[in-house]
Amino acid sequence: MDIDIGIGKTGRRAWGFDDIAIVPSRRTRDPDDVDISWEVDAYHLELPMLASAMDSAVSPATAIEIGRLGGIGVLNLEGLWTRYEDPEPYLEEIASLPAEKATRRMQEIYLEPIKSELVGLRIGEMKAAGIVAAASLTPQHVARHAEATLQAGLDILVIQGTVVSAEHVSTRVEPLNLKQFIAEFELPVIVGGCASYSTALHLMRTGAVGVLVGVGPGAACTTRGVLGVGVPQATAIADAAGARIQYLDESGRYVHVIADGGMRTGGDVAKAIACGADAVMLGSPIAAAAEAPGKGVHWGMATFHPTLPRGARVEVGELGSLEEILVGPAHENDGRRNLFGALRVSMATTGYADLKEFQKAEVMVAPALKTEGKALQINQNVGMG
Repeated sequence: MDIDIGIGKTGRRAWGFDDIAIVPSRRTRDPDDVDISWEVDAYHLELPMLASAMDSAVSPATAIEIGRLGGIGVLNLEGLWTRYEDPEPYLEEIASLPAEKATRRMQEIYLEPIKSELVGLRIGEMKAAGIVAAASLTPQHVARHAEATLQAGLDILVIQGTVVSAEHVSTRVEPLNLKQFIAEFELPVIVGGCASYSTALHLMRTGAVGVLVGVGPGAACTTRGVLGVGVPQATAIADAAGARIQYLDESGRYVHVIADGGMRTGGDVAKAIACGADAVMLGSPIAAAAEAPGKGVHWGMATFHPTLPRGARVEVGELGSLEEILVGPAHENDGRRNLFGALRVSMATTGYADLKEFQKAEVMVAPALKTEGKALQINQNVGMG
């Protein structure tokens, strides 16, 4: 139901992960009997996750480790790894910059041109390890670098921006025709982000195998403040899942909904799936791993935009190894480690055997979920506090 904003404007009420709860069903299961694997195109993966294409989170080395653990690490082909033969000094500098100088200096560092030979080299490093090699380009640079990704043997291309639409209008440049590009490109393509039913549906009609859902929820993103644009993730995912049903009915083709951003704990991951996601894309949890290239800090793909930065460099610290963060074991009780062990137990606790079943879980609006009975934890800043 629309709510009156004023006499001339109404708006829908939208919900984020903190606003909702997953309702237990009449059945429970043994966690060992729960299947959290998923398939995208020809690839079967043990973890329903992608690591976000951010320089602070994914390097070729971390992508390889994530692949070993059963997920996909998406490398940013417009990041430091394709601008510099040895990006380590720049990663260390960014991590050590004072807050008041970070954005301007990062803009300078990222002025170095992207080098096609490094695009091929980085993809080759991932392919040599035998993992599913995935990498990201913005729509503006797809035409320039797509051929290099094919030659290097990339497995999955992610076309990613703050908001990606199937109908970009420009009087200055010839925009990327997503539908034509995907039809002619030899690899499966994931596109995003989006945050509405109509945009998700139009992106699905381009032929993409997956759609990224999320505008502005990431820990390092400032899009919602800078542009005033965004939709809380629970509602955005549910709307995109509705578009997936519509597109399946009209085409017979299933397109994966991938929740991108806003997930900090295992509970958030579980809620994303329960709202209709097939998988999640994680940024800050990966950047907090001991192996992460960001060395305890995290920044997004638009943080260093030359004219309108839409991201902050934030401190994430070090939570543990990638293995501990993704599949455990966890030695703390804040839900930030063993994210996919938590997903498995959440599904078992509520009685669902696989991800497709869990997408049908009952969800309710629950404003008191994080505070009810938790006064001691909140006062002592432990657990859920």
